[in-house]
Amino acid sequence: MRPIIEFCTNNMHHGTAKLMQQLEQNPEYDVIEYGCLGNCGECYLAPFALVNGEIVAAATAEELEAAIQLKIKEIEDMLDLFKDE
Repeated sequence: MRPIIEFCTNNMHHGTAKLMQQLEQNPEYDVIEYGCLGNCGECYLAPFALVNGEIVAAATAEELEAAIQLKIKEIEDMLDLFKDE
């Protein structure tokens, strides 16, 4: 299953636009930009994205990239556990 990574247009002032464009180049991800994700408090404070519906936030866009990769790894590991059962 391909991870769905969602970005808020209103969060781009934190530098997430470049990250979103970079992730869009990876064919293993579905990257979507919305006008609003309904997380205005989070959006105002820090760079964030939703990964399969879960908020992933960090202090900088660079740290957000690492946090997104970590969340994707966690999801993949969880899916692998269920495959083995």
